[in-house]
Amino acid sequence: MASRAKVDKTFLIVTILLVVFGFFIFSSASLALLAKENSNYSSVAFSQTVLGLVCGSIAMYLSARTDYKIWKKFAFYILILAIVLNILVLIPSIGFEHGGARRWLSVLGVSFQPSELLKLGFIIYFAAWVSAVKDKIKTFSWGLAPFVVILGICGGLLLKQPDHDTLLVLSATGIAMFVAAGARWKHILLLAIIGLMALSFKIYTTPYAMQRVNTFLNPAADSLNTGWQTQQSLIAVGSGGLFGRGFGQSVQKFTYLPEPVGDSVFAVAAEELGFIGSILLITLFVLFCTRGLKIASGGTNPFARLTVVGIVIMIVSQAFVNIGAMLGVVPLSGITLPFVSQGGTSLFFTLLEAGIVLSISRKF
Repeated sequence: MASRAKVDKTFLIVTILLVVFGFFIFSSASLALLAKENSNYSSVAFSQTVLGLVCGSIAMYLSARTDYKIWKKFAFYILILAIVLNILVLIPSIGFEHGGARRWLSVLGVSFQPSELLKLGFIIYFAAWVSAVKDKIKTFSWGLAPFVVILGICGGLLLKQPDHDTLLVLSATGIAMFVAAGARWKHILLLAIIGLMALSFKIYTTPYAMQRVNTFLNPAADSLNTGWQTQQSLIAVGSGGLFGRGFGQSVQKFTYLPEPVGDSVFAVAAEELGFIGSILLITLFVLFCTRGLKIASGGTNPFARLTVVGIVIMIVSQAFVNIGAMLGVVPLSGITLPFVSQGGTSLFFTLLEAGIVLSISRKF
């Protein structure tokens, strides 16, 4: 177990505020499910409350009190487990499909998304790798090549599901960790060029990805079809005004916004809480990021520093991609809002990861 040194109180308070704020927003948005025929409200509420909030809070508490070095000790095995589970997802008789994607396993009747474990496994394994090779990370054979191999394996599994949005977030997280590890800038530039080329090729060869880009460039061109979600989210955000319609008073979440408890949940929050409430939520994510990076900058242990950088960048980049999509400043994605959107697995792992950061903060 970790020492009795106190955790970083600021980071803890920000995390708790995000959890509380997120739970209330989710509770309001989930009311839209009750208006639908054959509503799955009960299962969604159970997953979010029991698996996500309750089990996640316990996981955060335990991980905050556990010496973070245990994650380094088991980093390889966690990554292997994550890879195996993500392979099982692709087997029709084991994994199950929803909305054209095969990303879930069912464990005791509860859906589980193994990609959440894969993200954490990637972060702690790469952090462990860097702490082992140290200054060799600047070389091609010990730095760039292993990074590309690890990211390539994880990325290949995500592409097969397919889960392009998670792959983009994981890639951004990996590059941020690679930079923080002290990699050579020419290697980082090479990664950026290869990444942009791969992204451009994928968009060009994937019809729905190209459709997303076209909708982003001209959302009003097909407002009743491909541009529907963007248009309705902007209406929701605009309807909120300065102070919002009031908690629970969203109109757009009923029939207008697709996935009001999923990737559209920020639009619901903006409509009900207005500009002030939206800024407050964004500010909490900014504080989560800045305080987390401050924790990372306060220590000399490379594994601890890079683990914090990876966790913080992953969570916050996912949040800002989701928010940006709802505001129409980035192409629409299916990525959810951490701490807020539906997803018991996502909330569980987000809280677990916050607990790891808190455990590391005890030592710095």
